[in-house]
Amino acid sequence: MTTGPLADVHVIELAGLGPAPFCGMVLADLGADVIRVDRADEVSGDHTTRTRYDLHNRGKRSIGVNLKKSGANELILDLVGDADILIEGFRPGVTERLGIGPAECLARNTSLVLGRVTGWGQTGPLAARAGHDIDYIALSGALAAVGPSERPIPPLNLVGDFGGGGMLLAIGVLAALVNARASGVGQVVDAAMVDGSALLMASHHGFMAEGWWTPDREANLLDGASPFYTTYETSDGEHMAVGAIEPQFYAALLEGLELNGANIPDQSDRESWPTLREVFASKFVGRTRDEWADRFAETDACVAPVLSMEEAPKHPHNVARGSFVEVEGVVQPSSAPRFSLTVPDDLSEPSVPGADTDSILAQLGYSSSQIGMLRRTGAVA
Repeated sequence: MTTGPLADVHVIELAGLGPAPFCGMVLADLGADVIRVDRADEVSGDHTTRTRYDLHNRGKRSIGVNLKKSGANELILDLVGDADILIEGFRPGVTERLGIGPAECLARNTSLVLGRVTGWGQTGPLAARAGHDIDYIALSGALAAVGPSERPIPPLNLVGDFGGGGMLLAIGVLAALVNARASGVGQVVDAAMVDGSALLMASHHGFMAEGWWTPDREANLLDGASPFYTTYETSDGEHMAVGAIEPQFYAALLEGLELNGANIPDQSDRESWPTLREVFASKFVGRTRDEWADRFAETDACVAPVLSMEEAPKHPHNVARGSFVEVEGVVQPSSAPRFSLTVPDDLSEPSVPGADTDSILAQLGYSSSQIGMLRRTGAVA
């Protein structure tokens, strides 16, 4: 029995890539019972090596279904009939053509929450067009703000796929679930990555309206232009991150760099930021990253070493908090956030596609002969 805050929540996830499975992982991490509907043609051979690294599938059960075969859509409707949430990341119109769209699902379960995540949204002139994270954040204005002055740099696929997509979808379906449990009426949640990545830029739109943020890259307080909010190379080719914005933190930075009393430009003199950056750079390059990390460890200078993905799980703070765990030999981020009462279970390894097909069908009340018929028609695997 799970113990997380979502222990009584039942989720059906139609397998896909990126934001939808990330959302399902977040819900499963927090205790939800998530059944992932994998493609039947994915359920064959030895998946042990491939699936152990598919972290988005951790903590879920899996059923293999061919949505194009006879009887498959009825099976999906049976699944959603006993669920709280359905999440999917297909292009608009796909589930409708398969006979498992909002109309059919809500007819089967009037309190169901249908979470739909796409790049462009369910409506609008671009709704049916293909795209990836970089395209969505380009249109939302987020991409233009990131990178050096010469050209924008994609911040991995974090802003569209996962922050503005999967995480936004998780918030949306949980909000709709609260309403459904109060009213008994479900609804569709239309989570678009272009919308979500725009939402992440809310504070910056406020800054621009206020007049102290410019659309130019590397020209603002938080985009690498300021010498006290950027990164510096160290003598070993590594980097330190500096975020000493407030006066008291900036003073601690100067003290750590042994620049107290030095004849340097004032922090607020934007015209002299390039000069101040050179002063700081000449200091940081004089020691190794770890030497600087030790020097600033006990200060409030807002200075931290830039760690690699391999190094981060070993940092003492992350170790103390259990920010990373190792499951069956795979190091990965822990579930987040933390809860004082409804503590989620330990993370489990990703399930093999289709591994739980029979038990899930039996749970739905399917007889062995019915299961056999679904197998013979190719509806399940």
